[in-house]
Amino acid sequence: MELRAIRRDRAFRTGPELFLHERSFEDCLERLQLIRRRFKSALLIGCPNPRWPARLKDLVESVETIDPGPLFASAAGGICVVEEQWHPPQAAYDLILSIGTLDTVNDLPRALQAIRASLARDSLLMGAMAGGETLPQLRAAMRFALQSAGGSSPHVHPRVEAASFSPLLTACGFIMPVVDVDRVQASYTTLGGLVTDLRRMGGTSVLARRSRQPLLREAKAAAEAAFLSAGDGSRTVETFEILHFAAWTPTG
Repeated sequence: MELRAIRRDRAFRTGPELFLHERSFEDCLERLQLIRRRFKSALLIGCPNPRWPARLKDLVESVETIDPGPLFASAAGGICVVEEQWHPPQAAYDLILSIGTLDTVNDLPRALQAIRASLARDSLLMGAMAGGETLPQLRAAMRFALQSAGGSSPHVHPRVEAASFSPLLTACGFIMPVVDVDRVQASYTTLGGLVTDLRRMGGTSVLARRSRQPLLREAKAAAEAAFLSAGDGSRTVETFEILHFAAWTPTG
């Protein structure tokens, strides 16, 4: 099974941490309410909360759901789909809402092209995903730990920068792209607490070239120390950068 699906299934089994996902979903609902249009056929991509489709149905006539995690997909009454491997029905939807999955696909342009193909003319893509400035304290702590151990290995999935996402949407066939940045801060007493939250979000590393070896005790201690030193001595503030995006398909 694809590693990303395994990560999401683990989050389902342990009980997902939803504070970032809920924030993103609520923001999208609020933005949809400002659009003077009744959407007929919507697709929800990414659904860690099985109540989301019902909440979205307050604004659209019908909702289908897909998720890269089999258990999340099943709980929401949807199907498991890997976005860049998806062969969607052509021009089937007039609204697609994507929450928290596009930042970890292997081929983002291909995933966006599949989404574009599934949207009818004059239709809307809206969503949220983690941006390039997410988890600066974690990334710094891991670099320090690896340097202290005399090695190097990627531990955090590379993410798209806010400035580059709008041109990417245009290149994939969308028009009038808008990208906003929401920086959410959360404080942690330990690095382990942050990692636990990331696991419950399905947000730990899905890199194929990640190290399979656990951190040695000395490197782990160095990472913990670096993380704590970035705070006030008792708690460290970590930042999650959420990119909110919207774009339309052409009318002709």
